[in-house]
Amino acid sequence: MGRENQTWMSEFILLGLSSCWDTQLSLFVLFLVMYLVTVLGNFLIILLIRLDSKLHTPMYFFLSVLSFVDICYTNSTVPQMLVHFLSAWKSIPFHSCVLQLLISLAMGSSEFFLLGAMAYDRYVAVCHPLHYTVIMHGGLCLGLAAGCVGAGFMNSTMQTIITFQLPMCTNKYIDHISCELLAVVRLACVDTSSNEIAIMVSSIVLLMTPFCLVLLSYIQIISTILKIRSTEGRKKAFHTCASHLTVVVLCYGMAIFTYIQPRSSPSVLQEKLISLFYAVLTPMLNPMIYSVRNKEVKGAWQKLVGQLTGLTSKLAT
Repeated sequence: MGRENQTWMSEFILLGLSSCWDTQLSLFVLFLVMYLVTVLGNFLIILLIRLDSKLHTPMYFFLSVLSFVDICYTNSTVPQMLVHFLSAWKSIPFHSCVLQLLISLAMGSSEFFLLGAMAYDRYVAVCHPLHYTVIMHGGLCLGLAAGCVGAGFMNSTMQTIITFQLPMCTNKYIDHISCELLAVVRLACVDTSSNEIAIMVSSIVLLMTPFCLVLLSYIQIISTILKIRSTEGRKKAFHTCASHLTVVVLCYGMAIFTYIQPRSSPSVLQEKLISLFYAVLTPMLNPMIYSVRNKEVKGAWQKLVGQLTGLTSKLAT
């Protein structure tokens, strides 16, 4: 038993999505493309905001932080998942599993808080436009961003410590694509009711608190927009919030469905697909949503492409 416990302490085995080689190869190609698009798209958003002075506003500052969080979030799970698609033995060292859970949960938590901060930014922009630059000053923006990331790591650290203190006996097979919180908790050979309660409480604080902030902000925003007399003014005000609202629906919807009721959670396969949704698909869609639905970002893209085209032409001649 001591030898088996030592083996468990050294590594876990991730069962992944499929054991069929052809399926794994197809999934490798699919998720490799999605991974590259995600990292490149979010990196370009950060670069674009950095280079274009017109985008040096609180809204785009929070967007650049969100893109950075998405890059870290994706890199915490997808590279290891891609390697496992091409591996017969899908092992992950114990310390890597701990680190993966810590970072992925921290980044996911930070994203929810950031969406709450971005909702407050949109509330100030629409409801108090004359005082926007005074209220949303640089110090406040930095403080909000740091607070969001700090709160994410506090939640992640607490959950990680509680989870890995559970006795796992000799069970080292994780039926998931990564070291995900609920999947690791299920390895315990003792009653995990207290852990499920902790997950419940953490989920309520993590999801519902910023979600309520988002909800209250948009109630005020909609109320203000309806008071605008001109149709063009209402459209312009709503357009400034459309991208953020779309991302909010994507992020909060799946996460609340997954974590609020761990006892009555969906099947293991559904959990894997949901995890892929908010760990891979959402970070990939975020820069697309903000680019397609935002005139300022589209204008900055066109300006950057024009500058690169002109530079290329000069070098060619």
